[in-house]
Amino acid sequence: MLMLQEEPLVIPAGIVDLDSFRRWSLSPDFPQTGKIDFIAGNIEVDMSPANVWKHSSLKTDLGIELGGLVRQLGKLFIDQTRVVSPAAGLSREPDIVFVSWESLKSGRVVLRPGAAGPQEFMELEGGPDLIVEVVSPSSVTKDTRRLPPIYFLAGVGEYWIADARADEPTLTIMHRGKQKFEAAKSDAEGFQHSKVLGSSFRLTSQPGPVPHSIVYTLHRR
Repeated sequence: MLMLQEEPLVIPAGIVDLDSFRRWSLSPDFPQTGKIDFIAGNIEVDMSPANVWKHSSLKTDLGIELGGLVRQLGKLFIDQTRVVSPAAGLSREPDIVFVSWESLKSGRVVLRPGAAGPQEFMELEGGPDLIVEVVSPSSVTKDTRRLPPIYFLAGVGEYWIADARADEPTLTIMHRGKQKFEAAKSDAEGFQHSKVLGSSFRLTSQPGPVPHSIVYTLHRR
């Protein structure tokens, strides 16, 4: 049996600020696996595998639902789309990102190319209209405590946190307040209003057709 030894993750010397991290992230030497972020002066690496049903499936189902909803309004990105904000000291690949055509036209969000050429866009710089993070056991503190103020400072229009670790999934929609994100109030049926999308939403789940599978539904009204 042939076994290949994985190369260890090595952070090059000289990665001391957002600018040097951006140069590294756009270079051929940047690792192609794992989540490597620059958040408020720190390089954060998460190599944890994603739970198939409680993370990957939820992210996919949310992406499908939101992708159809915003098709005429802008573009939805799932994974491997790096959001950069010099104002917030941020370079990160969120789970789901929505950027409206209006934000791109106005320059509130700018496409930045990489080293491969001027049309090889590798970063979204600025504050996207909506970011969704799906909570995993290794990202609880990051998603719920550390990222909200960073995303707020970056100018993100709205922040959603989806969490399927318990038996019933939860969705928290956070609006921009004067100084921080503030959680939207749920109505009697559990719907929360999204100012960015102009609708109210509720997240539910049900068993799939094969053992242990889960199907998620993002209800809208």
